[in-house]
Amino acid sequence: MNAIGERVPKSFVVYDAGDYQWLASELGLPIIIRPAYTLGGGGSGIARTEAQLRDIIENGVKKSRIGQVLVEESVLGWKEIEYEAMRDSVDTCITICSMENVDAMGVHTGESIVVAPAQTLSDVELQMLRSASIRIIKALKIEGGCNIQFAYKDGEYRVIEVNPRVSRSSALASKATGYPIARVSVKIAIGMQLSEIPNSVTNVTRLLSNRRSITP
Repeated sequence: MNAIGERVPKSFVVYDAGDYQWLASELGLPIIIRPAYTLGGGGSGIARTEAQLRDIIENGVKKSRIGQVLVEESVLGWKEIEYEAMRDSVDTCITICSMENVDAMGVHTGESIVVAPAQTLSDVELQMLRSASIRIIKALKIEGGCNIQFAYKDGEYRVIEVNPRVSRSSALASKATGYPIARVSVKIAIGMQLSEIPNSVTNVTRLLSNRRSITP
């Protein structure tokens, strides 16, 4: 992501419970702390003060099997937006649709409701995230479907997850649009190109020139 200029939440690996003073100024508060090699979120937490930051890091280092915690920039309360994208072997890309989680960042997607298409973003904002999705799937050279998740707030976004495969959200995107993401992904996997695969929504083949990026 850094190589193609896509921003992810800034993060640092910390091993020493005493090494925390600079993190608040570097990341801003609140800060997310996640220990390595723990189950059920053991030792993790959200620090809203420097005192909490010290205490949670100290606890996290103890709970981690390797004495390591990941300290991350917080995107709590940001909108959570997803895009379904598709790419073939000749670098032709499409985006299937946008999706938006009803709950903001901080509520796991498995506990939330997702709607398609996204409801609260302007066309400019949607096009910005769509363009980012195309850049990401091209940079990763994924052939087939890809689910890309963003945190978005006031013109700023962070890439928070990329699933280089069909995901749970892909099923929603397929039902919402009628576009058979899994079926098309399989056809691409066996060597077909998007220009050869009929669009089952329109029942005609969309002839896409090489290296174009469209929304079906």
